[in-house]
Amino acid sequence: MLKTILALTLFTAALGAAAPAGAQPALLAPGKLTYGVAATFAPFEYTKDGKLVGLDIELGDAIAAKMGLAPAPLTMEFAGLIPALQGGRIDIINSGMYINAKREEAVEFVPYLKIGNQIVVRKGNPAKIGSRADLCGKRVAVTLGGIEETYARQDAAKCKEAGKPDVTILTLPTAQDSALSLRQGRADALFDATPGAIKLTEELPDVFEIAGPSFEDGTRIGIAVRKGDAAMKAAIEKAVQAVVADGTYAKVMEKYGFPASLSLF
Repeated sequence: MLKTILALTLFTAALGAAAPAGAQPALLAPGKLTYGVAATFAPFEYTKDGKLVGLDIELGDAIAAKMGLAPAPLTMEFAGLIPALQGGRIDIINSGMYINAKREEAVEFVPYLKIGNQIVVRKGNPAKIGSRADLCGKRVAVTLGGIEETYARQDAAKCKEAGKPDVTILTLPTAQDSALSLRQGRADALFDATPGAIKLTEELPDVFEIAGPSFEDGTRIGIAVRKGDAAMKAAIEKAVQAVVADGTYAKVMEKYGFPASLSLF
């Protein structure tokens, strides 16, 4: 009897994984699209006057509406997003997540944006950083689990291979923590997405500036769904297409200072 129940359970799971694209996605809470977000990555998602705001938050509202659902963001640290999705504690990840090979092993993505990255330094650039090649012997602040941490570790490896001083990588819980460490002189530079770097330097022009050219331009950002969840992926893809078609996508991009050149549509 136990073997029969186990076999039926496995068969049902297999059917769910291979669900047709038109099937209704399973939801954590009926009538709600529960998404994980690390609301510390302006202008993608952040808190203002006690309220979640940002490009992803407004797109999340629009996507949920197209699916006939209410948006239900669940805030957490960035490093906990993929485990939360895999553990069934959220329906999707909607948090400015960069797409890379390692993450694609764990989740599937619906891409909606491409992006570049910048080096941000203190005003006057006291550490004299002109590009990533100048980071040997310097301290770089990054968000724990973010793609910028990967880039910093790549730079550290290059310095080591060249026999140059190590890059000290400060992995911090949030982008705000990284900015604070730079402002206080505990870091010489931080890595940030181009829109985030622009927002930071526009808001605090006497504190921060951008050093050198952008890098890793064209990296895609996407909404993450569980591996094999064909129904959810198809529903998100359809909703994204509808948000693009009705002009909401372009309006939100413009509102938060994202140039049209970053659009994937």
